[in-house]
Amino acid sequence: MKGSLLTTKALLLFLNCVMIIELMGHLMVIEVYGANSMATNHGSSGRLLHENQHHGSNSNNHLLKRKMQTIKDSIAARPSTLISPSPNLAPSTGHITGSRVYHVTSYGADPTGKTDSTEALLKAFSEASKSISNGFLIDGINNLGGVEIHLNGGIYLISRPLQFPTAYIGNILIHGGTLKASDNFATDRYLIELSVSSSSQSNQENTTSSPNQKLSTSTAAYNFEYITFRDLMLDCNYKGGGIAVANSLRIGIDNCYIVHFMSEGIRVDGGHETMIRSSYLGQHITAGSDPGEKNFTGTGISLAGNDNVVSDVIVFSADTGIILSGQANLLSGVHLYNKATGFGGTGIYLKLAGLTQTRIVNSYLDYTGIVAEDPVQLIIANNFFLGDAFISFKSVKGVANGVNIVDNIFSGSGNGIDIVQLNGPFGDVDEILVDRNSVKGMNVKATVAKVAVQGNGSSWTADFRKILLFPNLIKHVQYTLSTSGNAFPNYALRNVSENQVVIESNVPATTSVYVMVDQGFGS
Repeated sequence: MKGSLLTTKALLLFLNCVMIIELMGHLMVIEVYGANSMATNHGSSGRLLHENQHHGSNSNNHLLKRKMQTIKDSIAARPSTLISPSPNLAPSTGHITGSRVYHVTSYGADPTGKTDSTEALLKAFSEASKSISNGFLIDGINNLGGVEIHLNGGIYLISRPLQFPTAYIGNILIHGGTLKASDNFATDRYLIELSVSSSSQSNQENTTSSPNQKLSTSTAAYNFEYITFRDLMLDCNYKGGGIAVANSLRIGIDNCYIVHFMSEGIRVDGGHETMIRSSYLGQHITAGSDPGEKNFTGTGISLAGNDNVVSDVIVFSADTGIILSGQANLLSGVHLYNKATGFGGTGIYLKLAGLTQTRIVNSYLDYTGIVAEDPVQLIIANNFFLGDAFISFKSVKGVANGVNIVDNIFSGSGNGIDIVQLNGPFGDVDEILVDRNSVKGMNVKATVAKVAVQGNGSSWTADFRKILLFPNLIKHVQYTLSTSGNAFPNYALRNVSENQVVIESNVPATTSVYVMVDQGFGS
């Protein structure tokens, strides 16, 4: 910095000198021209005139010379004002705060991916975790103020998981590069593990608190808070998983590309409010119709925690796209074509028997469907199911309660596939609504249905067996009877069984009967 300032100063001095020389040259020309003009006028005016005006001419000549000298003196004094003052190179007496961005290449990480960068990356993680804390986030979590671990757009080979050496920290961003598992990476580990290791617990217990950074031990309910993984590619090299998050709060995984995992691309255990956004996951890099699709294994995302959000995410190859085993989660805008149902794949598996509390909206189930164990409080709405993809209720204890499957689009191949299917018996069913779905090339299934029956007789049967979801279950019936002619029969609902409704009249008549039934609501 100092050398650069000195070079600038020298350049300014040189330019000012050139300006002075050029201005002086112009003044000399003016002075000579003035003297020559006076001499010419003097020779042409005649001797008499010269003698008569000699005194006045000398006075004018002296005046011109004085003016010239004044201009020269002003220019000679001007360079000091033209030269820019040199900057003060003396060190500042104020406090200079160091950068809070930790570039992994500064720690020796190899951005070409040719050599193992594990130690260098762990060093960067360690240094970042020691940044000065500025208060707390949630109780017991130290706020590191937005410290960054920057991967500098490189590809880094690692042989073991990247972890922070200490827990109970938050407000950290990790971004901007690629991590690849080495050939000897453990198959039961993850490239990034946001969890408390035995070493981190030991570090917490043995660290003395300081005025700048108070470390918390047992008071924190969560391990980490507000850690963001952004703009990363994770290549698991068919060895383990991508990112594992344990008992943490408000973790963000944004714009990540996670491939070649054998277990899970992303795994979340405990904690809550993890947000997974705008990311791509696949065991194999493909764009559909892969010849090896039937052999896909692994899971794209596994959520074993509450209150999480997965939005605008694509899982393009895995045995199961997303597994949920926690409550109050939201899936929105996900596209799953991980493995076709015909090959045994599942798009979304809700392993939450008895208390699902999940919303699946505005998503695309592409040749792969949804399985829900004993669904309770589940919303599946405004989704697109393509290629005979369907929804399956899997019975564990035979409970289905508070389920809405509405306003979806189902498109099939005309093979007689039901849009919603039951896997096992369900005896405890209440508040179920399957209705208003647009269906083409598949069989409609619903819990609300209407049938019209016409005939001349005294008994009419409305058959709902093909459309109603649950067998032998009708909780509510409404019907209207319309006759023609002079007959005015008495009529009554005589039987409701096996999803059929029988209405009879006391006399034969030409009659139209309109019947509506509901399986989900009613006593």
